[in-house]
Amino acid sequence: MNPATHVLVVSADEDWRTEVVQGLNQAAGRLDNSLGLMAVGCPCGDATVEAVLATSPTQADLQVVVIDHGPRGASSTGAPAVRTAQRIIEARPELSLYMVLEDDADKLLVEQLASDAVDGYFFRGEHDYNGWFRIIAAEVAEKAETPFYDALKAYVAQAKDSWHTPGHGGGDSFKGSPWVGDFYDFVGEQMLRADLSVSVPELDSLLHPMGVIAQSQKLAAKAFGARKTYFATNGTSTANKVIFQTLLAPGDKLLLDRNCHKSVHHGVILSGARPVYLDSSVNRHYGIFGPVPKATLAAAIEAHPDAKVLILTSCTYDGLRYDLKPIIAMAHAAGIKVIIDEAWFGHARFHPELRPTALECGADYATQSTHKILSAFSQASMVHVNDPGFDEHLFRENFNMHASTSPQYNLIASLDVARKQAVMEGYRLLDRSLKFAHELREKINATGAFRVLELDDLLPDEVKGDGIRLDPTKLTIDISQSGYSADELRDELIGRYNIQVEKNTHNTLTLLLTIGTTRSKVSRLFDAMLRLAKEKRAPRAYARVPEAPRFTELACLPRDAFYEAGERLPLLDEQGQPNAALTGRVCCDQIVPYPPGIPVLVPGQVIEANIVAYLVRLLQTQKSIDLHGLALVDGEMHLRVLSEAERRALPSR
Repeated sequence: MNPATHVLVVSADEDWRTEVVQGLNQAAGRLDNSLGLMAVGCPCGDATVEAVLATSPTQADLQVVVIDHGPRGASSTGAPAVRTAQRIIEARPELSLYMVLEDDADKLLVEQLASDAVDGYFFRGEHDYNGWFRIIAAEVAEKAETPFYDALKAYVAQAKDSWHTPGHGGGDSFKGSPWVGDFYDFVGEQMLRADLSVSVPELDSLLHPMGVIAQSQKLAAKAFGARKTYFATNGTSTANKVIFQTLLAPGDKLLLDRNCHKSVHHGVILSGARPVYLDSSVNRHYGIFGPVPKATLAAAIEAHPDAKVLILTSCTYDGLRYDLKPIIAMAHAAGIKVIIDEAWFGHARFHPELRPTALECGADYATQSTHKILSAFSQASMVHVNDPGFDEHLFRENFNMHASTSPQYNLIASLDVARKQAVMEGYRLLDRSLKFAHELREKINATGAFRVLELDDLLPDEVKGDGIRLDPTKLTIDISQSGYSADELRDELIGRYNIQVEKNTHNTLTLLLTIGTTRSKVSRLFDAMLRLAKEKRAPRAYARVPEAPRFTELACLPRDAFYEAGERLPLLDEQGQPNAALTGRVCCDQIVPYPPGIPVLVPGQVIEANIVAYLVRLLQTQKSIDLHGLALVDGEMHLRVLSEAERRALPSR
C-alpha cells in the first residue's frame, strides 16, 4: 500500500494560495512522488486549525503545513499567520511547518515567535515549485526514515552464513525437527533471520550507539519532544532503575508516589536512596488508587528541600493524569529533578486531546512503554531526557549496567517502526481510538447492566480540585448492576466471547483501547456486553477489598534491609491468627498485592499490627489477588524481617 502525503498551503491571499497549490501538484506529477505528495489549500485563521485537526480523507494524511506570512508590509496579515503557526505547533507538534516570507525582516519576527518549530522557509518572490516540492518531499522522507529497521532488513536480505550467536543460526536449528519444527513456522523465517548477534557491526551497538541506532534515537527524540532519547529493550522497569542510579547516590533523598510501579521501589533499593513515601489518594468504592494530592506534594517539597528527585506516575493504570505543570514548577523551584513514569501514556504526544505530555510540562525525564499503546513489541521502551544538567556519560554507564550485551534486534526495530508510525499516522489512529472510546461509553452505558465510569466517578475526593484529567483510551466499567463478580465476568468474556480484558478490581473491569483497536473488535465487545446484560442477573452486593494501610515509617534505608539475610516469621500464629510477633519488626522485602501492584510494605519499613491483619485478610478473602514478596516455608506464608541483631547493627534512617 502506497502512502498518501498531504501538504496544507495556508494563506489569506486566495490567488497566491491557488497558484502555489497548482504549482506543487504539477511538480508532483512531473517529479518522483513515491510518497504521494498532494497539496491542498486553506485560508488563514480558525479554518486552518480546524483543517489540521480534521480526520477527513483529505486531511487524515496531513504531514506538512506551508503558511504564507503575507506580502511586503502586510503586518496585519503577518501577525495572524504567526499566530496560526503557533496554534498548529500547539495542536500537532509532529507536523512539519514551513513559513513563506517576503524577506529576511519577516524572518526575524517569525524566529522570535515560533522559530523552534519552523522546519524551513520559502520566499514569496520565488516561484520554483519544483524546488519547493523537492524540499518538502525530502522533509517527509526524513521523518519517515527507519535507519535501524532498514539496515536490519538489508542485512537479512544478504543471507549471510551465520558463524556466530545465537545458536539457532537464523532458525536453521528448528528446520526439519520433529520436535520443534513447528516453532519455525509459528515465529516466521524473517523474525528468526533478524535475531542476530552484536558481531554484526553495521547494525550498531545499543550499548554504545554511533550508527543506525543513534540515528533512530535522534529521530525519536525529535518526535517525542526530547533533547535525548534512548531505546530500552528490557522495559520501562529497567529504564526507571537506570535513571535512579544516574541521579541518586546512596543516602540521597527522593520523593515518590507510594503507588509507583514496583520497579521504582526496586530502583530505591539499587540506588541506596533515602525515600520519602507519599500516600496516594484512594477511591475506596472501586478499589482504585489515584494520584497523590497536590497539597501533599507541595507540603513534601517544602518539608524536604534537600530532596534530589521527585517521581510520579502519570497517567496511572486507570488513566488518571496529574496537572503536572504547577507540580513540576514547584519541584524545580526547590532544585528537585522530576521523573515522570509515563509507561501508560507514551502515545499522548500525537493527539491534542491527550496532551500536554510530561516533557511539555517541564519534566527532566520521562520513561515510556512504547509497547503499551503504540506498535512496539513487548519490553520495548524509551527514555526521554530534557534535563539541562544531564550527565550522559554517567547515564550510559548505568544503562550498560542493566542492558543485555546481546540485545534483541527485533525489539530495537519495533521501536524504530513505532516511532515512524506515531509521527506519520499517529494522530489519525489515535483519533479513531478516541472515537471508539466515546462510542463504547455510550453503548455500554445503554446496556443498563454496565456503566463506564467518568472522571468524577474515578477521582478520590481529596484530589477532585487538583486539575486531574482522564485518558479516554482507558475504560473502567462498573459491573455492580450486572449480577456477575469480576472474576466471573472476566472468565465469561474470555471463555464465551474470546475477549481478554486488561485488568479488574472487585467491581470493575478495565479495557484498554490502542492504535490497534478496530471496528470489528469494538463490535464484538459490545455484542458480548449486550448479551451478558440481557441475562438480567440480580445485582449483587460486593465485599470490598480491605483498605490498604497507610505508610508507617522506615527504620533504615531500603537497601540496607533488603541485603541483610533476615529471618522468616510466619504470617499466622499457631491459632491461625495474625502473628503478633511481627508487630514492630522491620520488613526486608517488598510485599505487593497484585492487582493493583502497590506495595503494602517496602524494605526497611516498620510492620504494624494492622498491616499484618490486612495481609491475612487478603489471603483469606481475595482469591484473585497474588501477594508478591511473601516466602513460602513448609506450606505457610512467611515474612522476611531483620533479626534483632541485624537491626541493632544497621545505621538508622
